[in-house]
Amino acid sequence: MPSLGHDIVVLGTSAGGLDALDMVVGDLPSGLPATIFLVQHLSAEASGEAVLHRLRKHKHFKCKLGRDGEAFERGVIYLAPSDNHMLVKASTLLVTKGARENRSRPAVDPLFRSAAVNHRSRVIGVVLTGMLDDGTAGLRAIKQCGGITCVQNPADAEYPEMPQSAVNNVDVDHCVDLAEMGALITRLVHTPHGPMKPIPQDVKTEAIIAERVLSDIAQVSTLGSQVPYNCPNCGGVLWQMEDATECRYRCHTGHSYTAPALLASQSEKIEETLWICLRMLEERANLMRNMSLKHVRPNGTGYYQERLKDNQVHIERIRKMLQAKNEG
Repeated sequence: MPSLGHDIVVLGTSAGGLDALDMVVGDLPSGLPATIFLVQHLSAEASGEAVLHRLRKHKHFKCKLGRDGEAFERGVIYLAPSDNHMLVKASTLLVTKGARENRSRPAVDPLFRSAAVNHRSRVIGVVLTGMLDDGTAGLRAIKQCGGITCVQNPADAEYPEMPQSAVNNVDVDHCVDLAEMGALITRLVHTPHGPMKPIPQDVKTEAIIAERVLSDIAQVSTLGSQVPYNCPNCGGVLWQMEDATECRYRCHTGHSYTAPALLASQSEKIEETLWICLRMLEERANLMRNMSLKHVRPNGTGYYQERLKDNQVHIERIRKMLQAKNEG
């Protein structure tokens, strides 16, 4: 029989999240009649064991990595595995290598959105400390589907960007300091949930995209209009979401960005491209020096020396650009 309270708790965090999760979980009581799902941004190489080790000291909860197809239970904390999204179905978990959202996998938005679609008003969504703005769109989906939205007070967060974005773009129900978050979640879990609201079509579509891993052009076209930008991850055309309060973009293979995340990803690709150009120019210089020594063509020494000078100009320009980027 479904719970009358808010028994699905989803938490998202990034930078500074380990200490924040430790405090929140430590403040939750034993026997809490809810299941907790966590996304902590992890690198692809991380195992998640550092997070689990920290949380397992709180003996009143069982903490584990989410496994694909696993039936979830109350009193258990499920952590999204590194390099995978974790989605909440009606009674099971879906763990998938879907496209990155907001440059992250695991990402907060897919978890929150899946919980909103499958459990609607039973959901409590919580955004904690972190950089950029993952979690904002997912928190809005929870709000639209009748769930409760909670955000750490940005002034209290070690990294305020994620909670600040949520506050700026979602009419959040609660914004409290970290020291109050455990007690707030406990109270909300025991509060009867409201009526099940209809699921907005755009939220449903984005949830389907995350589950299927690969979407299609017709599907993404229902969410917005094409814009003259390309996806930094796959090179595909981007669509700007029309109904979102904040500016968000999607490509037809499933990558998703807020405007700041898109800008950050573009910057990464530009730097990567500059390093490749620098390497190729230096290799070209070495090749021309070798060819000059072997006099591959008449007057080879003078010919190659002139081109080496031109090549060096390009090398110095790119080095200055990379140096300026690192200093910035």
